[in-house]
Amino acid sequence: MKYLKLCLALLTSANIAWAAPSWTQGSIVKLELEKTRVVLKHQRIKSVGMEAMTMPFKVADSVSLAGFKVGDRVRFTVAELNNHLVVDTMEAAK
Repeated sequence: MKYLKLCLALLTSANIAWAAPSWTQGSIVKLELEKTRVVLKHQRIKSVGMEAMTMPFKVADSVSLAGFKVGDRVRFTVAELNNHLVVDTMEAAK
């Protein structure tokens, strides 16, 4: 029984590692705070097979745009929500 629990724990932790977010580098072109939207000039987004471009993204409620300004270099992750790509994590690039 202990062996089975150990195997399940290892499999579960491996799935979490595989689901790690795919970070993308970009820069802020425009902030639309009233629409909770940001326009990003970004590198290729591997997780969704999107080439580098400049485009607007809705921002998840969990992401605060406070403290960001036009021209900031950022790294971000996206998720698909209702057939739209949404920035679900964003932070200043290092």
